[in-house]
Amino acid sequence: MYELIVTEKPAAALKIAEALADGKPIKENYQGVPYYRITHGKKDIVVACAVGHLYGLAEKEKKGWAFPVFDIEWKPVAETTKSSAFTRKYLNTLKKLSKDANSFTIATDFDIEGEVIGLNVVRHICKQKDANRMKFSTLTKDELRESYQNKNKHLDWGQAESGEARHFLDFFNGINYSRALTSAIKSTGAFKLMSTGRVQGPALKIIVDRERGIKAFKPVPFWQIQLDGESNNQTITAWHNQDKFWEKEKADRVIEKTKTQKEAKISNVERKKFNQMPPFPFDLTSLQMEAYRCFNISPKETLDIAQELYTSGFISYPRTSSQQLPESIGYKKIINGISKQDNYNNLAKILPVKLSPNNGKKTDPAHPAIFPTGIAPKGLKEREHKIYDLVVKRFFSTFAEPAVRETILVDINCNDEIFIAKGTRTIEKGWHVFYAPYVQLEETELPNVKKGDNIKVRKIELLSKETQAPKRYTPASIIKELEKRNLGTKATRSEIIETLFQRGYVHGKAIEATNLGISTIETLEKYCPKIIDEELTRHFEIEIEGMREKKQKKEKILEEAKEAISKIIVEFKEHEKEIGIELSKANRETQDEMAFLGECPICKQGNIMMRRGKFGAFAACNKYPDCKTIFSLPKNAFIKPAKKNCEVCGFPKVLAIKKARQPMEFCLNPKCQSKNVEGEAGKQAKAIAKGEIKRKCPKCNEGDVVLRSSIYGKFYGCSRYPKCRFVEKLESNGQ
Repeated sequence: MYELIVTEKPAAALKIAEALADGKPIKENYQGVPYYRITHGKKDIVVACAVGHLYGLAEKEKKGWAFPVFDIEWKPVAETTKSSAFTRKYLNTLKKLSKDANSFTIATDFDIEGEVIGLNVVRHICKQKDANRMKFSTLTKDELRESYQNKNKHLDWGQAESGEARHFLDFFNGINYSRALTSAIKSTGAFKLMSTGRVQGPALKIIVDRERGIKAFKPVPFWQIQLDGESNNQTITAWHNQDKFWEKEKADRVIEKTKTQKEAKISNVERKKFNQMPPFPFDLTSLQMEAYRCFNISPKETLDIAQELYTSGFISYPRTSSQQLPESIGYKKIINGISKQDNYNNLAKILPVKLSPNNGKKTDPAHPAIFPTGIAPKGLKEREHKIYDLVVKRFFSTFAEPAVRETILVDINCNDEIFIAKGTRTIEKGWHVFYAPYVQLEETELPNVKKGDNIKVRKIELLSKETQAPKRYTPASIIKELEKRNLGTKATRSEIIETLFQRGYVHGKAIEATNLGISTIETLEKYCPKIIDEELTRHFEIEIEGMREKKQKKEKILEEAKEAISKIIVEFKEHEKEIGIELSKANRETQDEMAFLGECPICKQGNIMMRRGKFGAFAACNKYPDCKTIFSLPKNAFIKPAKKNCEVCGFPKVLAIKKARQPMEFCLNPKCQSKNVEGEAGKQAKAIAKGEIKRKCPKCNEGDVVLRSSIYGKFYGCSRYPKCRFVEKLESNGQ
């Protein structure tokens, strides 16, 4: 007999086994799934893993597309989802191991999702009513041993109950509303798999509201007056103290009064020094926003990378709302560990002796803010290193001294019209040193002037401007907006936005609602507004949080939700046909919009459209069979219209988007001159193509390096492809 410890993922199982083992863990496996036998003191322990959720909610008895649906239960995801079939072997391994166990400890991530994973393992696999619970924020040896030593005798039932309730609510809303929308389109004779959900609908409405605001926006003209001057051979730029003139006549009078002036006088100089406090430690949302600002890495990818860094033991648990670093994490020990890494040694040496972080107000009952563990990472990919570097430098900067900055306001009197020059500069860098190169602050130096000085007036200019429409959300700013409105959770918000993209409701780097997205919201607003009611969603978020604090009962919340959804479905069915007609029309328009690449460069009559055939996506003229123009498209990328033509040949351009890579823009024309290589690189490429230059493949050392072509252009590859997949970029091409 032994104690069975269950982790959320394989990497965590190995970390815990290595941390708790008195000797070396004995690795065994069942059906290809690894688990570990260890001895800890006088105890025999087996450490095994799930692989995320092994159970998901499903209908007890599926009855076609009937809705509303409330009769659901937990079932193995291997049975309900084809893409999750691989989880069966993990479930079978835990079942086998649980038979000989006499005590059970859950060591999944300590949050709502981790608690639900553990709860389902305990009751469905281990056939227990409760289990011990380990709580930790890093996968470091010391913390894992302490966590095991001080493990709770029970699951965190507040987290477990609220987590399960959230799953039930999400399933009730998602399946019923998605089936309702799909059914509405089917009623028109068309078909489009639609989806919405408890948070997805309100999130889409926020984006659509912004889009409508942009389209309805009417710019208002205004004028500003700029003075360009010179003092001590330095330029000084100032703006009229009225800032914006909404009536041009008033601005014209100022210009008339000042246009002949060659000199102006400094009437006042005001200097103010202020401390700029260090930034707060990272919670998940601020990490996602900063990664997007600094590296253009999407919030979902940031979370994926941070999770990988956590399971590798390099940073703490990333799914946290906290902006606070408690002393219990051991500041000095972490900094000592980081100081052994060459990249950070110099920074660690100059940190203040007294370590006190600039903690923010946001807290999380489960985890502290995100911090590096001090363990030196190995083998990080480029984007993983970027996120790790950001976390380390943010951690350092929170302990640093404030930066000292100075603002200078200079009043310039030009024939009794006052112009103001503003400058801000950093006097003492403080925390900026530790957070470089991620500090982005405007530094505006002004000439060293004093009251009564004269300045030379070079030019006074009237500038005509217009008010600007609201900006579209970015993938980072929409997550911040959802957090502000208390919609969704820190762990799910990025996935919700990804789903909106996948369903064709939104597109673009600056998030723009498609015709389908706008029409879906407008149709639901007209016929069934409760589906996208932000207040209703927020109400249940508060109720679920109350469950976590044991102030609410799961049964009461679920009954209230069933009643609300049932009323909404009744209202929806009364207008199903009208909803279906409007959504079908919007879907067709969106498909055409997303498929349109440009005018056909051959026949000049049709349009080049993206199509999908038996062998994947391609582009062709919609005047087929009169015009047989066709282009191949890459199979390993998501293709989007670039909405412009090639500057060289005039053919349409497209964007190829691959995971974790910058989008690649290229011309559809395979013979476009932009894909040729010029100069010495071109001569070498031609010589290799003709066989005049021979190079052995540096990867397999068997094949020859040959010149290949793809839709992206020319490149080097191995002659033994596909056995050897060596590729190399040419030194320069015209793209």
